[in-house]
Amino acid sequence: MADQTSLFGSENSSLARKNTSPGGAVEEPLAARMRPRALDEIVGQEHLLGPGRLLRRSIEGDAISSMILWGPPGSGKTTLADVIARVTRAHFVRLSAVSAGVADLRKVVEDARKLQQFSGQRTIMFIDEIHRFNKAQQDAILPHVEHGVVTLIGATTENPSFEVNGALLSRSRVFVLKALSEAQILDLLQRALHDKERGLGQFSISVDEDAMQQIAIFANGDARVALNVLELAAQSNQNKGGRVTLAVVEDAMQHRALLYDKGGDQHYDTISALHKSLRGSDPDASLYWLGRMIEAGEDPLYIVRRLIRFASEDVGMADPQALLVCVAAQQAVHFVGLPEANLALAQAVVHLATAPKSNALYEAYSRVQEDVQQTRNDPVPLQIRNSPTQLMKDLDYGKDYKYAHDYYKEMQIDDTERPPARQLQEYLPESLKGRHYYEPGHQGREAGIKKWLEKRREQTG
Repeated sequence: MADQTSLFGSENSSLARKNTSPGGAVEEPLAARMRPRALDEIVGQEHLLGPGRLLRRSIEGDAISSMILWGPPGSGKTTLADVIARVTRAHFVRLSAVSAGVADLRKVVEDARKLQQFSGQRTIMFIDEIHRFNKAQQDAILPHVEHGVVTLIGATTENPSFEVNGALLSRSRVFVLKALSEAQILDLLQRALHDKERGLGQFSISVDEDAMQQIAIFANGDARVALNVLELAAQSNQNKGGRVTLAVVEDAMQHRALLYDKGGDQHYDTISALHKSLRGSDPDASLYWLGRMIEAGEDPLYIVRRLIRFASEDVGMADPQALLVCVAAQQAVHFVGLPEANLALAQAVVHLATAPKSNALYEAYSRVQEDVQQTRNDPVPLQIRNSPTQLMKDLDYGKDYKYAHDYYKEMQIDDTERPPARQLQEYLPESLKGRHYYEPGHQGREAGIKKWLEKRREQTG
């Protein structure tokens, strides 16, 4: 059995604590009591813990190397660390990044060095929520992981690529845990319901099938949430014959806290999903991802900023009205706020999703940026320079400029008709003469612009 002494005192290695009644006092919540004690008790994560998998082999062979466990809440990161603590012969130390500091880390490292020197026993340091450690704290771990003084197991819900020191990350293997499926959550619930030692089996509680299914859906892949709801429903229903109905479960659930971090992967993944659904002209998916963000508490102004960008980047001149609709939605958010502005955002999203698409503006401006950065910045041609003073006029500023309105009137040409046979005026610098940036697409209003522009370019050279 591993030594599980932490910096903060000795921990009882037994996970089975006495439970007096579903409505009475308990020493530990159901989720803690049902935490697996062995690899075979862990539900899910077969891609990591299935027979023959690298992680399983290293755990069973007590050959743990430094690793980062990355996964959503309730996927089993701490549970897996607990199992490792049980099977390893190493000294196992737990730290929480929320409460531990550099001094605590140094104390663990010093103890690990002495233990290795006098007994040859190695030390595994488990850091929960390692993403909460700042750079200085992570830097304090690095040399000791590198030299093998401690073996690190870090657990995080955040993308370690962004939240963990690159050097530390390069010396650790990242294992990605997945959210549990509804079927796996149901399996856990059934275990808890019938386990007489650690679960609710001694109380003869029955749960309706639709109620059990609703718990699994509500949990959203989080085993801890599922077991907490089951326990709360059982406690609240203790005087009603031991039967838990859908109504009891819904009362226990109240409101689900959606998995969404406004500064993390969920934030960027969800806005990416909205953007790509809009680009793919799927109004249903677009509305869904919009709802996911709004209901999770995303800043509506952030959403509408992205919609305004999309209106120009992916719709552009194929439907110029799209930009106006999005700006109007931004004004609605400012004027009435949420939840009243929900529908204004939804209207903008549906408009964008169903609008004809063109990225011609985006590509045109990208070409402009490239030329501005990589070509000579020639002066503005003399004929289109501003000439408010006599000196400027004497220097030929504005000379031979043709005022387009008068020119077309004089030539009796309607600009919507066939353009003149020769170029009216050169507006680009000499080195970029004839350069074309804007190439309209074939969708929406741009189809007409394309025909007009092709005819004009053909005639003007």
